[in-house]
Amino acid sequence: MKPNKKIYNYGIDVDEKTLEQFKNCYSKDFVVEAALMPDAHLGYAAPIGAVLKTKDFVVPAWVGFDIGCGLIAVRISGKNLVEKIADKKEEIYRKVVQKIPMGVGEYNKESDITEKTKKEFKDIFDKFQKKPHDKGILNYLKSTAIKHLGTLGGGNHFIELGCDAETGKELWLIIHSGSRGIGHSVAKKYMIKASRSKEKNEYEKTFPLDVNSEIGKEYLNVLEFGFEYALLNRVEMAYKVIESLNEVLGEKLKYELWVNKNHNHAIYENGFFIHRKGATPAKKGERGIIPGNMRDGSFLVEGKGNPKFLNSSSHGAGRSMSRKEAKKKYSMKEFEDSMKGIKGNISNKTLDELPMAYKDVFKVMESQKESVKILKHIKPVINWKG
Repeated sequence: MKPNKKIYNYGIDVDEKTLEQFKNCYSKDFVVEAALMPDAHLGYAAPIGAVLKTKDFVVPAWVGFDIGCGLIAVRISGKNLVEKIADKKEEIYRKVVQKIPMGVGEYNKESDITEKTKKEFKDIFDKFQKKPHDKGILNYLKSTAIKHLGTLGGGNHFIELGCDAETGKELWLIIHSGSRGIGHSVAKKYMIKASRSKEKNEYEKTFPLDVNSEIGKEYLNVLEFGFEYALLNRVEMAYKVIESLNEVLGEKLKYELWVNKNHNHAIYENGFFIHRKGATPAKKGERGIIPGNMRDGSFLVEGKGNPKFLNSSSHGAGRSMSRKEAKKKYSMKEFEDSMKGIKGNISNKTLDELPMAYKDVFKVMESQKESVKILKHIKPVINWKG
């Protein structure tokens, strides 16, 4: 490792394996700076919550499979909306489930996708094919990508309608999702290309790509497509939620996009590539969203541009235990009791996503107050998970 390399660790209750994984990453010669966010926990090549600044190289496994995963926040305007949503939450829940495919492997019908989104998809696809690309991936995206738009996925991805926790007013829509199956497929292809191995326990390790090589240029193009695609996917779902509310409430609601932000990426800034594996960009004045869990909701934040955090913050509360451990440790009754007053998919399928499987989000927010300022805390009224 080069001397005087700046390494920052803001992790909360981080285990030794995660710290060792972080060290393995920042010790690489092409890494110039690194920071570990408060929500950090073990990943498969880099910890979730790692920010790694590199020169001339990108690492597909540090971006991960869900290229462009992130969050969107939309403010919805109308009279007494929070009360109306609470009164009709069962009907709203069902309507959204009908309009948005949720869960692993779920597709959308092209006929159900809005014309605006189809046009924007064509624009980003046309841009992709004009830059260096693998023809096999181009054909795959051409035949498959459109079907993944407007779909949620599973795991910690969610759709949430909530209100300002302080006032109980103001309706907000928050969605957490990424580039879905297509992001996973192309990420896997470039991990294999970088590692020259088709063995899962091998290609998921740290193998850098020179950004000036042909494969490196292809991967950067794939990343750009994935980032824009993920942003578009979240917007399409937002349209469908608003459409559902209009139909159930019988009125045309006004809404505005507050922010749409990726937190799984490698982006070029001032001569370097900033890898954020589950970390939210937090430049000075930059808006962001940090979700906690199904019960405690999300925080809308503004970045302070702290260089010691590498202009970043956590992308959530961070898991405190594995999914397997959560299902073993907690019962359905404990899950149900923790979610009182919130409509959601509270079932054995989502038991591993219960609030207690995550770190204390309030402690996480306190530990990064030098990086982000909290603007609003949004408490859930309805939560959807795949």
